[in-house]
Amino acid sequence: MKPLDQDYFFMAQAIAIAKKGQGKTHPNPCVGALVVHNGMIVGEGFHEKSGSAHAEVIALNNAGNKTQSSTLFVTLEPCSHYGKTPPCIKAIIDAGVSRVVIGMTDPNPLVDGKGLKALKDAGIETYEGLMEDECIKINEGFFYRFKKGRPFIRSKIASSLDGHIAIESGESKWITSDASRQDVQFWRAKSSAILTGVGTVNADNPNLGVIDWSDDDQPKRIILDSQLRIHPRSHLLKKKNTYVCYCDDPNSKLNLLKKSNAQFVKLEKNNQQISFDSLIEFMMTLELNDILVEAGATLNGSLLQAGLIDEFVFYVSPTLLGGNAMNIFNLPVLKKMDEKIKLRFNDIRQFDQDIRIISRIDQ
Repeated sequence: MKPLDQDYFFMAQAIAIAKKGQGKTHPNPCVGALVVHNGMIVGEGFHEKSGSAHAEVIALNNAGNKTQSSTLFVTLEPCSHYGKTPPCIKAIIDAGVSRVVIGMTDPNPLVDGKGLKALKDAGIETYEGLMEDECIKINEGFFYRFKKGRPFIRSKIASSLDGHIAIESGESKWITSDASRQDVQFWRAKSSAILTGVGTVNADNPNLGVIDWSDDDQPKRIILDSQLRIHPRSHLLKKKNTYVCYCDDPNSKLNLLKKSNAQFVKLEKNNQQISFDSLIEFMMTLELNDILVEAGATLNGSLLQAGLIDEFVFYVSPTLLGGNAMNIFNLPVLKKMDEKIKLRFNDIRQFDQDIRIISRIDQ
């Protein structure tokens, strides 16, 4: 089966609908679905939250009695197993759908190809892989977790034009504009968790939250604090979805800190720092898809050297912070120009007077 010209239009609509669930479906992917009958959209739906109805079921219910001999467009392969909800395959077959167009197969081993096979076995015409790159893009973290064994890691960095994130004293409020800081809310909302270091927590005492979201809906906060240096009155310790990862407790602070709302997780160490391997393993136990790094030069530099930053979101302000200001990364001194780290700019746009640059390592 080959896709029809109009299929691209309907899949693009399904992708747009899927995005309505971004940031709310963890650990599930965001999924959009459309039911089309005689060239008209008669039902649509998106997955709103883990444990709630899947996009396909919502779209079929909205279509009512118009599902017979219809086409279902869905951004992700329908599930064929019982989880928190019944399998979508049964609902699709029972609804009398005659054709299903799928954006991408589900990388979850519980599904991966099984949903497609069940549809074909039921005599339903199928096509998979329509606008696949776009469908993967909206669920890149989910895809990474199952295909690469770790979350997708994105680092947000606000800097001056001369490449600094704070003046010598550590003061950094505010380098960038209100418009840039508002845009950061989008990336936080999109993330399963926000990762930072104890240096940033003690210097800035941030909340790292999404404005107007309840505590239950907030992304998790993960603080790397190998020696438990965190200040006991830090805002983040008051949040119930905060995890403090540590290796040692040289000042016997753990019992005091445990009186907070945070959870404390002891991880393995590597060169007196938290082992990234153990950190990734911990993240996988939490089923985290997308990580947003909001940290300083040390953690950003270490993650970059370890090959663990997949995407950068730079906000560059038209300001100069001058000598002795803090750099974006702590990185080794390069001996040759061919050792330079090359980036690829994927998106550049303006927020007030700032420039936002989304980039990835140039492979």
